[in-house]
Amino acid sequence: MKIICIGRNYAAHARELNNPVPKRPVIFMKPPSALLVNNKPMYYPDFTKDLHYECEVVLKIKKNGRHVQPEHASGYYEEITLGIDFTARDLQSELKEKGHPWELAKGFDGSAAVGKFIPKSEIEGDSIRFDLMKNKEIVQSGNTTDLLFPFDDLIVFVSKFFKLQMGDLIFTGTPAGVGPVKIGDQLEGIIQTNSGAQKVLRCQIR
Repeated sequence: MKIICIGRNYAAHARELNNPVPKRPVIFMKPPSALLVNNKPMYYPDFTKDLHYECEVVLKIKKNGRHVQPEHASGYYEEITLGIDFTARDLQSELKEKGHPWELAKGFDGSAAVGKFIPKSEIEGDSIRFDLMKNKEIVQSGNTTDLLFPFDDLIVFVSKFFKLQMGDLIFTGTPAGVGPVKIGDQLEGIIQTNSGAQKVLRCQIR
C-alpha cells in the first residue's frame, strides 16, 4: 500500500507558503507507518515545535493499473474521504532551504490521518466541498473545483511513474488555510454530500 501525496494543488495554498504555482503535479510519498486511522490520536512529535494540519480529499484506488489513459481514470476509485497531511513546518522549511527531500517533515509515524471512506456516488458532480474544524471552529474550507490538477489527471500522471495498486491512497492536495496545532486540539473533517454534511474524520492532538 502506497500513500501518494500531491503538493501545491491549490493555487491559493501555494501562494500562502510563498511557493510557485506548479506546472505539473508535485509528488511526494509517505510510508505505510504514517497511516493514522479509526480516529486514533496524533501524538505531537518531539522533533518539531510547529506541527501543522493540511486537510485534503483522499482517493482510495480500487484496482491495479499503470499508464492509465484519461478515459479510464475515473474507474480507478470508488471511495473518497478526508485526510490530514500533518507537517513539521519548521523542519520542512529547514530541509527546503538545504534542497533536501521533505520526508522527515512529512512522512513520520502518524502523519497521514485518514477518515471513514464514503462512496463517491454520494457526491453529485465533480464539486466536493469540505471543511476542517479545529476545536469546533472552521479553519480550512475547500472545493475540488479549485484543484489545479483534478482527480483523473492525477491518476493518469501518477500511473506513468508508479503502478497503482488496490488500496493505494492519493492525498489530492490541501487548500489555503493550513495552520498549527497544539496538544489538546480536536480536529474534525466534514464533507458536503448529497444528503448533507457528513463528518468523516476526527483526530485529537496529544
